[in-house]
Amino acid sequence: MNADRSHPTDSADVQATIAQLCVYPVKSCAGIALTEAELTDTGLLYDRAWMVVDAEGEFVTQRELPRMALIQPAFRMGQLVLRAPGMLALHLALDAAEGPLKVRVWDDEVMACDMGDIAAQWFSDFLGPDAPANLKHLRLARFDPEVRRVSSVKWTGGREATTQFADGFSLLVTSTASLAGLNERLVAAGHGPVGMERFRPNIVLDGVEAHDEDRVGAMHIATESGARIEPVKPCGRCPIPNIDPSTAASSPEVSDALQAYRQDPRLNGAITFGMNAIVLEGDGQMLRVGQRVTADWKFD
Repeated sequence: MNADRSHPTDSADVQATIAQLCVYPVKSCAGIALTEAELTDTGLLYDRAWMVVDAEGEFVTQRELPRMALIQPAFRMGQLVLRAPGMLALHLALDAAEGPLKVRVWDDEVMACDMGDIAAQWFSDFLGPDAPANLKHLRLARFDPEVRRVSSVKWTGGREATTQFADGFSLLVTSTASLAGLNERLVAAGHGPVGMERFRPNIVLDGVEAHDEDRVGAMHIATESGARIEPVKPCGRCPIPNIDPSTAASSPEVSDALQAYRQDPRLNGAITFGMNAIVLEGDGQMLRVGQRVTADWKFD
């Protein structure tokens, strides 16, 4: 690559463009498609900045409560606005937070900020009626920007990369070709195609072959001053892609199709789709749909 990272070279192995950008402000709720998004050291701005937890502070996702898929966020005039069927909209100031709240996401226990009783009641009212007894009473937590949650150094090569409430890494990257390949298999099996929203990526690439994102090193993004991200870990897939985001109903055809061709030896045979990535440089840079992305093949 040349020294000017804002203008990657034509000699790179992979030449792509950003087709989609998406953030998921509340972990496991619906996402927001954006034409531009600010890159930060922990990923895209406001991505997984909020998280629903149970009375013990344990994180809650669509795995336990599929109806979370029906909660639609939007940014409006300095607020995060959440809407759900049958509910009045919940308005949260982007900088609002109340007292401290200890929460757990996977193996990480961190101090977060509680979002107060109104938010807690809103989530409990919408998700609680059909929830197991231990998930009737929920709270909403906000990630504390003073806290550093570090991704697994096993996968980052010892580099200290940070994230907020994402499962483990700053970004999730996939491609339109990867989804097209899956949909070809689904249609051949007699099922309908599915949308990218089931896989909850942050950056979707166009102009590459299916699953090229699995095989590249650092990606150079042609922002104003240049940004670099690096795919570091295949994204092992739980049953969430089986959930229809428009109805919250689950059926197994997506996992069944992936099982036939996406078992990944790097994760002991788990099915994977997309790559978890870390931010190498570009904090504060704006990513935009249509920006050029280049990378070279990674040979282990």
